[in-house]
Amino acid sequence: MELLALVESPDHVCCRYRIKAFEPFLASFGVRLTYESIESNPVKRLAQMLRTSRYDSVILQRKLLDGLSFSALRSASKNLIFDFDDAVLYRDSYSSKGQHCVKRMRRFERIVSQVDTVLAGNSFLANRAEIFGAKASNVHFMPTCIDLAAYQYSRAHAKLRQDDRFVMVWIGSSSTLKGLEATQKLWETIGELIPNALLRVVCDRFPNFRKLNTENVQWTQASEISQIVSADIGISHVPDDLWSRGKCGLKVLQYLAGGLPVLTNPVGVHQEMVKSGVNGFLVDKPREWLEAIHWLSRNRDSSAEMGLSSTETIRNGYDVADWGLHFVDRVMPGAVAPISMDEIQANLHPKTTSKSSREWMIDRETPLHSQSNGHHCEIKTGRGVNS
Repeated sequence: MELLALVESPDHVCCRYRIKAFEPFLASFGVRLTYESIESNPVKRLAQMLRTSRYDSVILQRKLLDGLSFSALRSASKNLIFDFDDAVLYRDSYSSKGQHCVKRMRRFERIVSQVDTVLAGNSFLANRAEIFGAKASNVHFMPTCIDLAAYQYSRAHAKLRQDDRFVMVWIGSSSTLKGLEATQKLWETIGELIPNALLRVVCDRFPNFRKLNTENVQWTQASEISQIVSADIGISHVPDDLWSRGKCGLKVLQYLAGGLPVLTNPVGVHQEMVKSGVNGFLVDKPREWLEAIHWLSRNRDSSAEMGLSSTETIRNGYDVADWGLHFVDRVMPGAVAPISMDEIQANLHPKTTSKSSREWMIDRETPLHSQSNGHHCEIKTGRGVNS
């Protein structure tokens, strides 16, 4: 079976975490995945959309196509999925034009109302899809997921630091760095009150804080996990607006997977991921940030216990291993694994075995409403509709 992913770029962060992460599951079900960057030239893009007829399913990720391109894609595609993890119907938090955009909304409405499946990264996005015309039965929650095993491996092999620095890590892009820079006064105060505090910024651009010690680390895919797991806490701050409510909390998930307590403000999915006093703190006012950072810097043992809870948060709701079957079910209905479930599990986690070696398929009769339970698909023996 052939699956096409139309994406901004195969190396784009959204593609890596929301599609590439599930390649082993797709391969186990005999699905061959092809990536194509969406053409910027209108004529080439139209031809690209018409070529999608050769695939069994097509994922359109995030892109709000113009009317002609989308019409061509819709008419050519046998099964069309729209995947999004940002509030793409709005402009971003820092747009000088404001967040509301009629053109974006019209394109969003056209797409979500006509595709076969909408994969929404959080409940806010799912709600927006339904408001703009998507059938409720076509809209499915699909969180951004983390490969917990990769973070645990890196953490197990990380060298223990021999200094007393209190390392706070922030990871992101130059666009999201604006949220950190907007609270510069807070970070300067932290630098004055907590002398051993250090802010590690993993990015392609860096802030200019004068009173807080910073460590500027150029982001690379190969080193991002090690930069996270070797820190003491993870930091995230976003504006409280429509764009941020559509964010799916990737950096928070990375910190949690790295076994770190997380400090973040209570906006959007942050409120679902972080439980104050359990795996971090939800903080809003500057005084709350100061108190939480000061407490964590003085109570390292308690901080480490929170880190264990952070790992459990990923294990119980955001682990790639738990969402892989759900993903296959949504993008390639009726797919059947040509190998046993034992082999699928063994390929993903060598030490894990299951109880049977028969053929398995996804039970499409099983409701998939829960967002808090990591086990989202029931597996049963049998043959799929397309076998």
